[in-house]
Amino acid sequence: MTDTIESDIHRAAGDPSPASTASARSGEWKRLVKRSFIAYVLSRLCVIAGAAVVAAQRVVQDRTDGIPRPNNALSNITEVLTSWDGKWYFAIVRDSYPSHIPAHVTWDDYQARTAFFPVYPNLVRLLDKVLPGGDVFAGLLLNFVFGAIAVYLVGALARALFDERVGYRAMLLMAFFPGSFVLTFTYSEATLLVFAAACLLCLQRRQWWLAGALAAVGAATRPNGIALIAACAVAALLAIRERREWRSLVAPALAPIGFIAVHLFLWRRTGEKLAWFRTQSDAWHEGTSFGLTALKNTAQAFTRPLASPTDIITAVSFLATLLLVYMAYKKRLPWPLVTYSAVVLVLMLAPSTVTARPRFLYTAFPLLISAAAWIRDLEASHEHDNEELSSGHELWTVVLAMCAAGLVTLTGLYGVFGAIP
Repeated sequence: MTDTIESDIHRAAGDPSPASTASARSGEWKRLVKRSFIAYVLSRLCVIAGAAVVAAQRVVQDRTDGIPRPNNALSNITEVLTSWDGKWYFAIVRDSYPSHIPAHVTWDDYQARTAFFPVYPNLVRLLDKVLPGGDVFAGLLLNFVFGAIAVYLVGALARALFDERVGYRAMLLMAFFPGSFVLTFTYSEATLLVFAAACLLCLQRRQWWLAGALAAVGAATRPNGIALIAACAVAALLAIRERREWRSLVAPALAPIGFIAVHLFLWRRTGEKLAWFRTQSDAWHEGTSFGLTALKNTAQAFTRPLASPTDIITAVSFLATLLLVYMAYKKRLPWPLVTYSAVVLVLMLAPSTVTARPRFLYTAFPLLISAAAWIRDLEASHEHDNEELSSGHELWTVVLAMCAAGLVTLTGLYGVFGAIP
């Protein structure tokens, strides 16, 4: 009865009904998602373009050095996309984890693959069993699909927090942000992003059991997946304080299971309680500098700008982090998302070796949501002046152009081993 009266009022006033408004918004969202998928495909072509340049350079260099190399563009590009961490993940795909770790293990030792978490390589192994083409094809395909899903889920989360337009822009930033090269390389970030975005979306919807299960898988995917445990704990604390929703405790209860299971598995496999930690310490000399390494490398990038591409990448990542944190502060994201992002950033800046990097910053994707909302609001604040409005849109165009250029450049730098990813 009430719905009928409201519909009559809307018709009398000449306003669209709530149902038609919702249908129009749903239709607009579907169109924006389709456009975002096209943008995602274009962003993957940017990565492949960067990898193709590297592959061509390697062929020329090897011919100059008299080193035989197959004249196959696809295999040469694939070699770039499976480099760095990808080699370690495929070692796990093919040979699982070692039964022991030698004393004073180095990154040259095959047993050092215990430094990498198991969810992504196990998914690759499963996919390889059901698809033709080999494990490399399975790994690349899995990341392409998971990358698309992650882009969509982040957009859906942004839409739930703001609106369709912010969701669309968040998806574009997810597609073109320089750190998104990991969605095409055989790294584990694409897997983490899917479970992390889905977990945070479930926390927003108060789907506690599903959020906890997703967090558990995410925490077994990458070390910085433990940020999901903190996000679940904060979400449960807020639910209890605001609504006495005690069932929310199931999320933080389930969330640590994956992380704990990884270390129990490695203990049973290798006979060492702290196998992962020792490999990190011995092979990669990983320690804690509490952000001093990031500050030092950033300073060196300005004092000696041509000395180290790695320092330049650190500096750009560190400065981008400060800017994104400012935007997140202005947009006031929900506390679970703030908590997740904060833990990811702390884990990025704390190490004494590999510190601020685009791919680590990329996993703090709620910051990209706040950036999309901040730029949208900046444009909206100038709608009264056509010139200023045009400038606002130009800012968004410049941001996307810089991200795309950075995506190609970063792929090239990592492909020629010119910088540490």
